[in-house]
Amino acid sequence: MRTWLNDLVMSKAKTGTAGLLEYDYRAENEELEHVGERLALVDDNGGQLAEVEVTAVTVVPFNEVTWEFADSEGEGYRSVDHWGEAHRRFWTDAGYEVHDTTEVVCMSFRLIDGDSRPASEGVASGS
Repeated sequence: MRTWLNDLVMSKAKTGTAGLLEYDYRAENEELEHVGERLALVDDNGGQLAEVEVTAVTVVPFNEVTWEFADSEGEGYRSVDHWGEAHRRFWTDAGYEVHDTTEVVCMSFRLIDGDSRPASEGVASGS
């Protein structure tokens, strides 16, 4: 899955990603990303493929994620309801209970450094 998602980022089709506030941040004692923060995009071996810059971070209830954000994930969702079904299933399968009021972190970013080839084509680690 990581390679597929990295390919979407590298092609600039994916400019957003979602996480659960309770499980991805609070349970891990992690702070939210902030606008301007730069993050490494890594491959399955931990090598850096690229760098992205955070452009927005919002926390919203699951049932208030917008179509604009859902579409920014670049994963081919047909509607915000389709996004919700896929994400609820993913998080439930991972053992996380998701309700309409569950807080979702919606992070937007832009690719700022990296080879433009898809990750599956063997992009070398950045320096």
